[in-house]
Amino acid sequence: MNDKKKNIVKEIEDRIKYKFKDKSLLIRALTHSSYSNEQKSDKIKNNERIEFLGDSVLGLIVSDYIFKKYTNHPEGDLTRFRAIVVCENTLSSAARNIRLGEYLFLGRGEEGTGGRKRNSILADAFEAIIGAIYLDGGFDASRNFVLYNLNPFIEQAAEGRLFLDYKTQLQEIIQQESHSNIVYRVVKEEGPDHNKIFFVEVNNNEHILGAGKGKSKKEAEQNAAKAALIGLGDVDV
Repeated sequence: MNDKKKNIVKEIEDRIKYKFKDKSLLIRALTHSSYSNEQKSDKIKNNERIEFLGDSVLGLIVSDYIFKKYTNHPEGDLTRFRAIVVCENTLSSAARNIRLGEYLFLGRGEEGTGGRKRNSILADAFEAIIGAIYLDGGFDASRNFVLYNLNPFIEQAAEGRLFLDYKTQLQEIIQQESHSNIVYRVVKEEGPDHNKIFFVEVNNNEHILGAGKGKSKKEAEQNAAKAALIGLGDVDV
């Protein structure tokens, strides 16, 4: 590990209040696919797989915590609290609180287009950190990290001071009228792998409710849901 990466590891460990036994897990959690693609080396792994794991660990931690803390709330409330806390907007805010964007390894294209500030990249990196801590220190260590960083958001969600993301808002509105699910479809992709644009449509019973684009599928889905809500008159531009 070179000196630059050693300095990054030390700084981010101080910020997240966790010391890694296996420093390579932290480096991997900070590595965006745009960076590994540019390096042209199979030895450099990006954070996508570890983010997948972190997403599952995060869901369990938050579910367990709100189940035990909010004993008088029904299942519907708990589902809503969790959806608010684990959404992209909340996770990217938590990532900004620890200045996570400053430490990411990004490709030149992603760097040049503001990737360090992009919600989808920050949220994915935050989940990757959770996955890395889980692999390095186990469930309790990852739980400590999650609750230390997300507890204020959990409390705000329970008090009604933190709002749902567009996808969840749309799902709740549709389910009030019917039990059918909405489906997001990627209809087109443009650009190279390190700087791809995704185009997504959101459908309900084969009826297109809205369309959106973004630098990630998650971002495009959010924008499609926002467009649908605007069309339904449930959100302002």
